[in-house]
Amino acid sequence: MQLGLIGLGKMGWNLMENMLDHGIEVNVFDVNEDTRQKAQNSKLKIKVANDLERLVGSLPQPRIIWLMVPAGGPTDESIAKLVDLLDKDDILIDGGNSYYKDSIAHGQTAAKKGIHFFDCGTSGGMSGARHNGNFMLGGKKEIFPQIEPLFNKIAAPDGYLYTGEVGSGHFLKMVHNGVEYGMMQAIGEGFDVLSKSQFNYDNEAVAKVWNNGSVIRSWLMELAQESFAKDANLDEIKGVMHSSGEGAWTVQEALQLHVPTPVISSALMMRYRSEENDTMTGKVVSALRNGFGGHAVDKK
Repeated sequence: MQLGLIGLGKMGWNLMENMLDHGIEVNVFDVNEDTRQKAQNSKLKIKVANDLERLVGSLPQPRIIWLMVPAGGPTDESIAKLVDLLDKDDILIDGGNSYYKDSIAHGQTAAKKGIHFFDCGTSGGMSGARHNGNFMLGGKKEIFPQIEPLFNKIAAPDGYLYTGEVGSGHFLKMVHNGVEYGMMQAIGEGFDVLSKSQFNYDNEAVAKVWNNGSVIRSWLMELAQESFAKDANLDEIKGVMHSSGEGAWTVQEALQLHVPTPVISSALMMRYRSEENDTMTGKVVSALRNGFGGHAVDKK
C-alpha cells in the first residue's frame, strides 16, 4: 500500500513512522520548508514533495491521501486544493480534529467530483500515533475495505471502528474528547482535595497506587504519575487548562439534543476558569494534556 501524508507535526510525523514500520510506502508534504528539509534529511524511506501538485502526481491511482493538519482554515484550504487536484475514485482522509459539520461539508464537496472522503477521529496522543493508534472513521461503507488494511496495521488491536456516514467519525471523536474533559477534571480535582488536606501525601505514590489494581486505574493516571515524578507538586507550571474546542462542541451538541451533560459542561467551564486563576486542578490537567498529546503548558 502507498499513500500521501500531508502534515508532519507531532502527530503526523509519528503516524508516518508507524506506517513505515508496517511496510506502507509514504509520500509526504508539509507547508513548512524546515519540516520538509528535516524529512528529506532523515534516513526514513520516504518521498518528500515540495508542493501538493507533486505529492498528488507521485501517487498511483486510485490515490489515498491522509490529511493531518490543524482543524479549521488549514484543513479547509488543503481540502479545497486537493479536490481540484484529485480524480474520481481517489480517497481523501481527514485525520485531524475537524468539527463534524465541517467534515460533512467536505464530504459533499469531494463527492461532487467522485472523490471518496473519510473523516477520521484520531485518538491515543503522540504515542498512539507512533504505535497502536485509535481511529474512528466515517465515509462510504463500500469504499472502507480499500483502506481498512491500513488501519489493521497501524491501530491497536480492536483500535479502529467504521462508524457510518461522513461526519460520524469526527462526531464520535468529539464526544470522546468531551468524556476526556470530564475524566481529567475529576483526576485534577481529586489531587486538589489531597493537596489541601491535613495529610502530607506523595502525589507520585498516590498516582502509582491508584493505577495498580484500583477502579480508577488508567493511562491518564499513569501520565499523572509520570508528571509528579518530574515535579512533585507541579510547581513549575501554571494551572491554565487550554482547550482544543471539542469539549465546547460536545456541550453545544448536547444542548441541541437536549441531553444533560453536567460533568462535561462543568469540566469545560473549569477550563475557562483556569485562565483566570492558578489551581492544582489546572496544573494536573495541563500536565496530563502535555503527557498524552504534547500540548503546551504555561511555565511559571
